[in-house]
Amino acid sequence: MSVSLTLKNITRRYVKDNEEFLAVSNVNLEVKDGEFLTFLGPSGCGKTTTLRMIAGFETPSSGQILLGDQDVTKIPANERRMGFVFQNYALFPHMKIFDNVAYGLKIRNESSDAIKSKVREALAMVGLEKAEHRYPNQLSGGEQQRVALARVLVLRPKVILMDEPLSNLDAKLRLHMRTEIRRIQQELQLTCLYVTHDQKEALTMSDRIMVMNHGKIEQIGTPMKLYDDPATAFVADFIGQANLIPGKLLSIENNIGTIDVNGRKITARMGVLNPPKVGGNALLVVRPENLLPAETENGLAVEISNALFEGDRIDYLFKLLNTDSSKTYSMSIPFLPGAQLISAGTKLNASFVPQAGVLLNAD
Repeated sequence: MSVSLTLKNITRRYVKDNEEFLAVSNVNLEVKDGEFLTFLGPSGCGKTTTLRMIAGFETPSSGQILLGDQDVTKIPANERRMGFVFQNYALFPHMKIFDNVAYGLKIRNESSDAIKSKVREALAMVGLEKAEHRYPNQLSGGEQQRVALARVLVLRPKVILMDEPLSNLDAKLRLHMRTEIRRIQQELQLTCLYVTHDQKEALTMSDRIMVMNHGKIEQIGTPMKLYDDPATAFVADFIGQANLIPGKLLSIENNIGTIDVNGRKITARMGVLNPPKVGGNALLVVRPENLLPAETENGLAVEISNALFEGDRIDYLFKLLNTDSSKTYSMSIPFLPGAQLISAGTKLNASFVPQAGVLLNAD
């Protein structure tokens, strides 16, 4: 598969109150043709700044942006053949839907017949064939976002960039639009870069996810890879829920490490990208859904502090025994009819199979 977009050592600096602020630091990335890549991270991590540099709305302080083999670092945004879907739709309220979608084609001076054909094709792609004579304020939020997407698709861009396009929609509509955007992207084999801070959006829509923090890349990988084998504590905690439990690595055998957690020997698989060293500080990463209240050899000694009924599951909050730490962790158990809640104050083993935990370097 060929490379559609390449970032080489992209950095963006700002100066504020005579102090330099590094928004994006030395980002390197290759995006393949037809790939859906999500930039994921908390507010202020540099994901939107990176997207805006790719679009041409901002200029990197240093580094290169290549579209295919072409260096577009200093080429104006309107000459990059990229489409940008904004968070707030950015539709013209005084124009009908047809004219909103046709706007870019008219600027290109395309013929009226070509415009009519392309606009109707684009509206059909997003399921709005019958809306061309309506105005934006006559459409729902989800429909307006689909118009914004059609306005980009009609220009046949090489790359589509989306900056938190679903953040203004209600929860049910966001779920629907996730499916629609992914369906269109796959059907048309579009290269798509998508910015969000919503981990569920990233996990359900992406071929790969780039997790960013403080302007740097923490990890890039498939959703399953990031969830199952996080490289850092930040990635583990940001992608889904995770218990991060400190200990000392005692030994390694067949890629399974044994750590000491408050006097108990616990085993888990070694992290691939950031493993701890024998004798050093380790961090056990284990997801709440991988813990069970069971008496096995591979279990944490805990005391239940609270139970939260979530409908399909019960989330138990617990503290580790034999420690002065007051930190709370969680265990998530599927709810079965007739199940009884475990009372606060109950002491038990929170157990897991070694392959369900990952050991990271904590030094």
